[in-house]
Amino acid sequence: MLCVARTFLSASQQCPEAERWNSLLRCKGMKLNIKFKWLLLQTDGRFALCGRRQGREMVYLCMIMDILKDINIEDYDYDLPENRIAQYPVEERDNSKLLLYNKGRIGMDKFRNIPEYLPAESLLVFNNTKVIRARLLFQKETGAIIEVLCLEPLIPVDYEKSFGSFSPVEWKCMVGNLKKWKKGILSSGFRYNGRECRLSVEKVSPETGGAWRIRFKWDHCGITFGEVIETTGHIPLPPYVNREDEEMDYLRYQTVYSSVKGSVAAPTAGLHFTEDVLNKIISKGTRSAEVTLHVGAGTFQPVKTKDIRKHEMHREYYVVTKKTIELLLHHRNKIMAVGTTSVRTLESLYWLGVKLKLNPDACKNGFFTGQWEPYEPERNVTPEESLGILLDQMKKEGTDHFEASTSIMIVPGYKFRVISGMITNFHQPKSSLLLLISAWVGRDWKKIYSYALENGFRFLSYGDSSLLLR
Repeated sequence: MLCVARTFLSASQQCPEAERWNSLLRCKGMKLNIKFKWLLLQTDGRFALCGRRQGREMVYLCMIMDILKDINIEDYDYDLPENRIAQYPVEERDNSKLLLYNKGRIGMDKFRNIPEYLPAESLLVFNNTKVIRARLLFQKETGAIIEVLCLEPLIPVDYEKSFGSFSPVEWKCMVGNLKKWKKGILSSGFRYNGRECRLSVEKVSPETGGAWRIRFKWDHCGITFGEVIETTGHIPLPPYVNREDEEMDYLRYQTVYSSVKGSVAAPTAGLHFTEDVLNKIISKGTRSAEVTLHVGAGTFQPVKTKDIRKHEMHREYYVVTKKTIELLLHHRNKIMAVGTTSVRTLESLYWLGVKLKLNPDACKNGFFTGQWEPYEPERNVTPEESLGILLDQMKKEGTDHFEASTSIMIVPGYKFRVISGMITNFHQPKSSLLLLISAWVGRDWKKIYSYALENGFRFLSYGDSSLLLR
């Protein structure tokens, strides 16, 4: 190791570029060890082959991954008694409790009073996705129950086209009790408008993350796939809600402003809003905008590795309109995200603009934000510039919206570019969502959650909420 160190120091004197990078990284507060100094030198030596910018990015990525290793998921654990996990929503949506956090100070109120606490002239950004009856049950001749949970469409890949299809469709699905379904086609009968119909499912091939490609066919009742699952499916309640879904869940596990079908989980921060609360917010001069991010089952996936670099973040699809981006530009520094799904969407937008600025052809195969992209080198691109680039892109393509996907993982150390505050429920221990909260409020997340536990707050999807400002 000493030999390597001497080699690096000696080579640095002969390689000004390597020494310049060494100084630059030190200025950014990064802890350089011998291994990465040596990698830096090697990369400079290969700039002629891979390009100077790519070499620099490789160095930065290695350095960032070295820093991320110090985030131990065990530090984001807390004791959550089972009786604090809400199994049902409160009778009135806006009668839930609201925790108030602002610059380290904590208080509480009822959610219906949230208009009093929103900063003046704020822009609230809602996720208008709608939960579908994605959970389908089939019984084999042996009596075994097979559960098929629809995650995202594959053929056709567009949600609207899939729901509107009268022909067979294929979806990426999770399969419960998979061991009991080794082969064959499963089917289930149902009635639609007084007619007897039948839905069949067939395994096509394995997909990533333990999922399966499933083909859905139904006999000719003259109905679409969307109508089929609305008739036969169940609301996919979270795994920690220990009961079967009830008819009221179709209304209550849904925001009052939901409009675009596609989620298998609700954007739960929005469950507390009522028409009355929304009207009061508008009357105070607060504007609103919408994004559509279809929440996947991955939102419930815990971080199972102590080393978060080994956690694979789920991918979710979203749509943002030109109107929303224009409102974001008009309300800079006053953007309140309703829910972590809105946070992920808005922050992903920034990185899409950055990517397009650096390389206009980077998104020719689709708009996507990778899990660790936000931790690459500082780009010195303002949010205004990034969002402006996205508007230019839409103008270039002649569209008023664009579709994208994101696997962004927001962890402590992340620098927020778009949001100025968030409304969110209370999340599971050792979850990626709790890491996101900690990235926003720092170590105060422990103080916030302790306060909530000590003051009778209800946790998780059907639980109470918080307004987090800083």
